[in-house]
Amino acid sequence: MDYRKFNFGYGWIPLLLLLFLATTGCVADLSSENTVIITDQYGREVPVPSDVESVLCSGAGSLRYLVYLQAEDLAAGVDSADKEQDNVLGRPYSIVHAERFAALPLFGEFRGNDDPEKVIAIDPDLIFKAGSSGIASGADAADAEALQQRTGVPVIGFQYGSVRTEADKLLMYDSLRLMGSVIGREARAEAVIAFIDETIADLEDRTRDIPSEERKRVYIGGVGSRGAHGIISTEPAYGPFGWVHAENVASGLGTAHADVAKEALVDWDPDYIFIDLSTTNLGESGAIDQLTTDPALKGLSAVKSGKIYGVLPYNAYTTNYGTVLANAYFVGSVLYPERFADIDPAEKADEIYSFLVGEPVFSELNSQYSGLGFSQLHL
Repeated sequence: MDYRKFNFGYGWIPLLLLLFLATTGCVADLSSENTVIITDQYGREVPVPSDVESVLCSGAGSLRYLVYLQAEDLAAGVDSADKEQDNVLGRPYSIVHAERFAALPLFGEFRGNDDPEKVIAIDPDLIFKAGSSGIASGADAADAEALQQRTGVPVIGFQYGSVRTEADKLLMYDSLRLMGSVIGREARAEAVIAFIDETIADLEDRTRDIPSEERKRVYIGGVGSRGAHGIISTEPAYGPFGWVHAENVASGLGTAHADVAKEALVDWDPDYIFIDLSTTNLGESGAIDQLTTDPALKGLSAVKSGKIYGVLPYNAYTTNYGTVLANAYFVGSVLYPERFADIDPAEKADEIYSFLVGEPVFSELNSQYSGLGFSQLHL
């Protein structure tokens, strides 16, 4: 999709000015007046500079996309979720660029609660404002337009997308292409999309011929969603399970994030349980402690057999796509080790992180969760 078209509105004005200046023996530099019209994902036509030199990324995941596009140097400020780096957990892009982000000025609070006065003081060329599909408080066209009107700064609105469904994945790709087209990173956007597609294809090719009766029954608990949660917090459309052709016992709940009844988990009695380690932020009320202390959960087959494994956070200021891909290789190596005999999950994670965020940060990320990632949890 071509998001760019030159703005020829009022084109007669600069032409007349050029003619006037030519007759007086000089020609004005009108490069600062050059704009293009960008149609954002809400159908809003937004005039932006043709040569963007500074941006703000508002809303969950927006700054992550800028890093994926290797354009973090354009960031002129950060919101509160990325400002206090000592409190930022679970985000590979922040680990790599912690020092840079901490030094940038603050333009607002997290989840898109921007401060117009701070935005005006920073004076960026434009703002990328991310929304989250299916979240009532997510930014929409009205929020993007209101911010633009209050600040005078062009605002490009888009939806973050997800990997829960093919439609959501295509929305994510469209967002990367949109951002890339605005800042001149079209080739990098296509490279990121190709990398994700190729990685998913590799995972699926390794396991697609496993007969349905041999597919392992699995559950992911403790998934973070706008904060840390316990064992009942899950993803019925958890990408890593689908890509390695495992049977997600919660898949009947749809595609959106869900909290399941504890009784349902007991009734499903999965063969393997994976724990999203963002749950450790809850301390003793997290998923690991629940499996250790709750009498009903202690009776689960996976608990009795010790088939409990830690994976890195699916969400940390919305979905960590690199981590989701890395988790899938670990999940595959646990469930079908013969299909992943050539894979060291930690090394694969570093390969993925290196491509998406610029450095191999698995070890540092895992250290935020006491080294429990990609390991069997001994309750």
